[in-house]
Amino acid sequence: MDRDTTAPRVSELPGPRAREWVERQQDVAAPSTYVYEFVWDPTAPAEGPFCTDADGNVFLDFTCHVGAAPLGYNNPKITEPMAEFDLVDPLKTAGHDFYVGAGSPDDPDFPGPAGLMERLTDLTSAYDMDKVFLSNSGAEAIENAIKICYDGGGSYGITFQGAFHGRTLGALSLNRSKSVYRRDYPEIAGIHDVPFCSDRTCSDGDCSCGFFTGEGSQLRRMLSDEGSVAPEEVAYLVMEPIQGEGGYRFPSDAFMEEIADVCEQYDITLIADEIQAGMGRTGEWWGADHYPIEPDVITAAKGLRVGATISRSDVFPEEKGRISSTWGAGDIIASMQGALTIDAIQEYDLMDNAVARGRQFKQHLRDAAPESVVDVRGKGLMLAIEFDTADTRDAVLENAFQSGLLTLACGNKTLRILPPLDVTEREIDLGARMLLDAME
Repeated sequence: MDRDTTAPRVSELPGPRAREWVERQQDVAAPSTYVYEFVWDPTAPAEGPFCTDADGNVFLDFTCHVGAAPLGYNNPKITEPMAEFDLVDPLKTAGHDFYVGAGSPDDPDFPGPAGLMERLTDLTSAYDMDKVFLSNSGAEAIENAIKICYDGGGSYGITFQGAFHGRTLGALSLNRSKSVYRRDYPEIAGIHDVPFCSDRTCSDGDCSCGFFTGEGSQLRRMLSDEGSVAPEEVAYLVMEPIQGEGGYRFPSDAFMEEIADVCEQYDITLIADEIQAGMGRTGEWWGADHYPIEPDVITAAKGLRVGATISRSDVFPEEKGRISSTWGAGDIIASMQGALTIDAIQEYDLMDNAVARGRQFKQHLRDAAPESVVDVRGKGLMLAIEFDTADTRDAVLENAFQSGLLTLACGNKTLRILPPLDVTEREIDLGARMLLDAME
């Protein structure tokens, strides 16, 4: 496959082999959130944003597996260094009971868990973070974030309307997006929520979402002497600097300034959930870097290939056994992929590319100004198109799929666009044209 000349090429969708694979998997798989009857063939040609399905159809993938494949398919920046490593078995070990290392720490044979954690403390040094706990997934990263905050004292947590933080029970308690995620499941007690303000025209006096009123912000009022929550009893405030599943909602400046001020005034531990917005996707390493907030804890996953809870020594419990996991710091391949991904983003200036290509995509859509589009927004390559109705969004998603373009829905009527961080000018042009055709 030649990435410079490849274009989507589809016939029948889903094809006969894809239907067979879907039926076979549905026989044994519990009902879940499959978007398409799309079956990726990992043995077929794939490079960058292009991949091939079980019937030989070629797709332009602008989902990056919900950001979990930040450099797309078979990127040589990842595959070539990994090819030099002679794979062994096991490739997963009890990573918080034993250590993994080859060569010397100053000149390791491969970048394993220690190398990944060192890179992460470098990327969070602006927030004085010096410790990392690795786990398997974003939900586990969130679970450990709230555990270490509860360990520091306090019984209340604060989350935001529209939030999504994962599907394990602790993370579910923080969710405020679709009701299906939480309905009938038990929850952690003491979780309060306030609006997430994405009103670009709001000021600190008024906004359409209700976070600001004439009497100040709902958050400040909640924590005041007349409010319902004593600030000294708050264990943490957890937020996505940019909401993902909730609709790719970008916060207003006044809102983020208020969050920063309140957390500083009341000394509230702030958890930044960077599972979608982190790892350079927005043109900065972390979504929080765009705003005046100062996170005390950062959670990462998806593009990192493992889950990570990153914080300071004074936030993590000193007592051994308070947090632990089986595979987190012992997933040798995932740790190597995460470290090599960080190296590639730095070496090849991929955050600068994300800014340029994101700007290019937004300009395409804004210049065309389709009638059904309410808003085109994004930072870097974390992009969103909001439609007038959910039915229109869903029809565009399906039309794009039928032409060979993979996208994902989020929120109520929003389409999210997540190209690989090294996406080219040609590939952005191609994807934008395909989307506009799907709208027509």
